[in-house]
Amino acid sequence: MPELSKVVSSSDFNDWFSLNDTVMGGSSMAVCRATSKGLSLEGVVVEEKGGFVSCKSPIFSPLLNLSNYQGFELKIDGRGRTLKFGVSCKYGIFGLSEYLLDKSPGGLRWVTEIETKRFGATIIKIPFENLEPTVLAKKISLPIKFKCDSISQFQLLHSKFGRPGELNPGFKPGKINIVLQSISVY
Repeated sequence: MPELSKVVSSSDFNDWFSLNDTVMGGSSMAVCRATSKGLSLEGVVVEEKGGFVSCKSPIFSPLLNLSNYQGFELKIDGRGRTLKFGVSCKYGIFGLSEYLLDKSPGGLRWVTEIETKRFGATIIKIPFENLEPTVLAKKISLPIKFKCDSISQFQLLHSKFGRPGELNPGFKPGKINIVLQSISVY
């Protein structure tokens, strides 16, 4: 079994910030804050006019080079919700995808759904190859590759949208309180 290497743990969540559907006219409200257990996302999700709450990491400087690894492992107390984990990559100064996608509202994200247990922590492995490219929850079909050598940001969401272009079958409006304990690579 490959050895895990922590990328983000409870002491590294201080600069994460919330991004909710209010940026597009929705009324969900949640805040994220670092705790001794990890990154807490607490608030209320409202489905109308948006339907999402999230926490985003700061933009990494320098970019994360994870090319010696195969994927992520997340440890999260999601209380039975189906969440999304998103990763942003930098494509270089001459990359067409950067100009067209990273500069668009929402930008290019590589995402996967995470089904969590109702009680206790869920530990999930996410191979890089399972991440799907998306812009504003819509699947994109441009032939681009995940750039594990230039990761610029992470995002954890609970949204009415799940896999790119699909609704989230595990979406639950109402009060939310989840804790992301760690992000590791293997």
